[in-house]
Amino acid sequence: MTPDALRKLLHGVIAFPVTPFRSDLSLDAAGLRANIRVILQHPVCAVVAPGGTGELYSLTPAEHLEVVKIAVEETAGKVPVIAGAGFNPPIAAQLAKQAAAAGASGILAFPPYYPHAEADGMIDYYRSIGEATPLGMLIYSRDSFHPDPRTVERIADAVPTLIAWKDGQGDIRRLSAIMHRLKNRLHWIGGAGDDMVSAYYSLGIRTYTSSISNTVPALSHELHVAASNGDSARLKQIMDDYVLPLYAMRARRKGYEVSVMKALMNEMGLAGGTVRPPLVMPTAAEMDELRALLKVPVAK
Repeated sequence: MTPDALRKLLHGVIAFPVTPFRSDLSLDAAGLRANIRVILQHPVCAVVAPGGTGELYSLTPAEHLEVVKIAVEETAGKVPVIAGAGFNPPIAAQLAKQAAAAGASGILAFPPYYPHAEADGMIDYYRSIGEATPLGMLIYSRDSFHPDPRTVERIADAVPTLIAWKDGQGDIRRLSAIMHRLKNRLHWIGGAGDDMVSAYYSLGIRTYTSSISNTVPALSHELHVAASNGDSARLKQIMDDYVLPLYAMRARRKGYEVSVMKALMNEMGLAGGTVRPPLVMPTAAEMDELRALLKVPVAK
């Protein structure tokens, strides 16, 4: 798939499947397959595997390749598969190349392991990932990588295959400035969470990455539709009843953005499994709160 072809497909909900692990922390391949099949029963425009919700940084390169292959096999061309890559230039290039060979349609570039790097170094880092494959590349702005508009413009100039920018900070002021400077050079993706849909869509964004697609994929799509159509009443209802309480739990401890989703999936009979260190699973008391949340009606 060419970068332009991928860009044209990115409209609506991008799903980020978790990577389920068994109690011995081994990869649950069958569980991942089953989860992707559930997601694909609902409207999504792409699947990222593995991404941040998929615990990219806890996987070996061999496991990364297995996850990509499973996603490519299960999607079977219905939607593009975008593979995460990061750590450092040689490892990121390795992950990108093996994902391309396995049939991925694009690469989601994560920041490097080294935080607070100079802009010149970050440009070289993303250029090296872009040069690893001819696939379209998306950059995930998250953690300490919080560039100004000029730096984003320089990266876009240096990486011809860069097609999209996924915001992971939720800093609407800075994102608005970046979008104003680059305009249509990049496709803009809301990536800080389902709870940010209202803010992102107010800027004209019409694509977002959804963790809730792991548990209630129909609701992810409904958030997109309500925000796109300006249905503020329905949007507020979904946020108040389900999304904001869920995200409040996710914010309690570091890594809970993954752990809470896996715990919910386990309660729903899906393959959430456990997390790998240094992440931790919710406490017994928190599980009671999550079970109560499952009783909240989330559909019309």
